[in-house]
Amino acid sequence: MAYNVEKIREDFPSLQSGTAYFDGPGGSQTPSPVAEAIKAALLAPLSNRGVTTASEQNANEITLNYRAAVADLVGGAAGGVVYGRSWTQLVYDFSRTLSKSWGPGDEIVVSNLDHDSNIRPWIQAAESRGATVRWAKFDLETGELSVEAVAQQLTSKTKFVSVTGASNVLGTKPNLAGISEEVHKAGALFAVDGVHLTPHSPIDVQAFGADFFGFSSYKMLGPHCGAMIAKPALLESLRNDKLLPSTMDVPERFEFGTLPYEIMAGATAAIDYTASLDAEAVGTRRERILMSMKSLEEYEKDLFTYLLSEIAMVPGFKSFGHATDRTPTLFFQIGKKESVAIYKALAAEKINAPASNFYALECSRVLGLGDLGAVRAGLAPYSTHEDVDRLVSALKKIAD
Repeated sequence: MAYNVEKIREDFPSLQSGTAYFDGPGGSQTPSPVAEAIKAALLAPLSNRGVTTASEQNANEITLNYRAAVADLVGGAAGGVVYGRSWTQLVYDFSRTLSKSWGPGDEIVVSNLDHDSNIRPWIQAAESRGATVRWAKFDLETGELSVEAVAQQLTSKTKFVSVTGASNVLGTKPNLAGISEEVHKAGALFAVDGVHLTPHSPIDVQAFGADFFGFSSYKMLGPHCGAMIAKPALLESLRNDKLLPSTMDVPERFEFGTLPYEIMAGATAAIDYTASLDAEAVGTRRERILMSMKSLEEYEKDLFTYLLSEIAMVPGFKSFGHATDRTPTLFFQIGKKESVAIYKALAAEKINAPASNFYALECSRVLGLGDLGAVRAGLAPYSTHEDVDRLVSALKKIAD
């Protein structure tokens, strides 16, 4: 593994502030090449997509490059990549489209482990069509969402199932391939919220068996936008509401208005940067992404093991979720200290570790944390042992 965190940190201007960033699960810091790509796109000739003028050609090339980059990142087809302003927006759009075929007697399955963006839109769509919602529930002690927990909710009436690829608070990584097998046995479609998983693990949507897979670029070194990926043939089978003059070609069918080409250029640059995290990565972009993400995964696993061992010595420390397979994410309390007070005390030490339910509202509630949640600390590609030491030292002071 050729993962050099100090070299990587040189590419992030915001790290010069001296802040230790543990808020990556809510949005990562951005490397210079991403900002440079956005600037270059804005300053070059640019207009609506086309093939006649230079500005049209630039917009078209940026769009096609974006789709190809996302496909390489997740192992999907470029023709199945749909751009969106955010994952939440994409879920709302697709929930309205998919629910056109739902009705009374039909069932959908969601989980209480998920971010609300992968729960509420599906529920609201189901309710609008008279369909029934069933809940797959995670184990409160371990934080695990088992294949069995999902399978128990499947019936001959199940039309659609959506679960997270990784909990954005507990870090739990469900067995997606196992869940997919059960979902498809029931004849239902399977969607995966990959927003928290994609920044930490190599992604293969085909191996996961996901009919739909989505992620947010700003959680993994890019600008604020999201993507939904599906097989082009599946997208062809769906009819959404569109303006009459707009194209019904796939994947453009599911995109609205003029796209922000500069943001797409930045997202492509973030994926290219991800492919370079392992300095020895070679081959196609897809191959370099897989090698780099494997290196990052190993680096974060080692650093997270160190974090767990050190933070356990903080008086009153209590974490939630202890899944066997998880991202480097901690959701915790310190004794009877208010989580927001901990967050503010850490911020005063230039340590970013916010406190909230982080939109994992159902999860926070069943854990007994209510709507206030707890403190969250997550690792990112630029996290170091020094960052961990600063966090633990500050928490020990707060615990006194």
